[in-house]
Amino acid sequence: MNPSATSAELRPLAIGELIDRAATFWRAHLKPLFVLCLGFDLINYIAVKAVTFAMTRWVGVMPGLQGPRAGADPSETLTQSGITLGLMGVLWLFLVWNFWVATTAAARFVVPAHLGEPVRPSEGLRRAVSRLGTLTVTYLLSMAWSLGVTLLLCLPGSIVMGLGVVAAVTGKGSGGNTALSVALIIIGAILLMLGALAAVLWYFLRFMLLPPVLAMEDVGAWTAFKRSGALLSGRVEPGFMGRGTVRAMVLSTVVGGILVAVSLVSGLPAWIVRLTYGGNLLDPAAQAAIPQALLVPAELLQVVGQSFFTPLSFVVSAFFYVDMRVRREGLDLERRLATAEPTTQSV
Repeated sequence: MNPSATSAELRPLAIGELIDRAATFWRAHLKPLFVLCLGFDLINYIAVKAVTFAMTRWVGVMPGLQGPRAGADPSETLTQSGITLGLMGVLWLFLVWNFWVATTAAARFVVPAHLGEPVRPSEGLRRAVSRLGTLTVTYLLSMAWSLGVTLLLCLPGSIVMGLGVVAAVTGKGSGGNTALSVALIIIGAILLMLGALAAVLWYFLRFMLLPPVLAMEDVGAWTAFKRSGALLSGRVEPGFMGRGTVRAMVLSTVVGGILVAVSLVSGLPAWIVRLTYGGNLLDPAAQAAIPQALLVPAELLQVVGQSFFTPLSFVVSAFFYVDMRVRREGLDLERRLATAEPTTQSV
């Protein structure tokens, strides 16, 4: 593909155009993107299976799902809860980190290919590996930043739940206070869950352009952290839809809806096996008794199905990065001038 021709096609895109071009690119490069994504998805699968095995073998019962065993020592229950939450927290941190690595590797392939430059998928992997230290530091910065946002968003629910607990303690024996405390605890729990969900959505929205920045620009961790936010913030055109964060939210919602639907469909065989042989999905002992010879192939089928469609989110993120640079920095004009200079000099 001629770089000058591709540069001439660069222009600010409407959201619909951006999604359409990203989908076209994804279909045209489905095989390399699938192979690239499959490796990272298999790593995620191995990590999830390892943590699941650890929780079922070491913890035995996950408190909070079925409640503590009858006659169990409270200290043992508390220890199990701590181990379970710790393992789930470590798993979450690893999965998000691996997602950023995969997105960085894909962006290094997608952006140059989108701009008409010769590139191979292996170059994306090499770039991700070479930037692994910077990426990890930036990831830790993003997690520290998101922790403050999470605490802020979860604060209303925590306060309401706290008021409910206080009402329950101070109003023992009073039917009115008991009803009020239960209502406050339920409302607080709902607000807490909504706050946590909003924090997760904010995180992926705020750092949507971080992997492409790390993939395409030779900057340090702190500079990448600030630049990804600067590209996304503010307004790029008139109207509500002209805000960078709103455009990112729409793109994330559309792609997220597609990936959720694909995950549900491709995950049906695994759920059928779990329900058929495990019965109660909240009973770790029953789930651990499921024949792995049946469960693992069903789960791998889900992994393969997701690996076909997950690259679409990588492509959308990379295309959005290019679009924001076109709108904010005139990347299209810069590339036209760069291709025009040799012609001018030859004349």
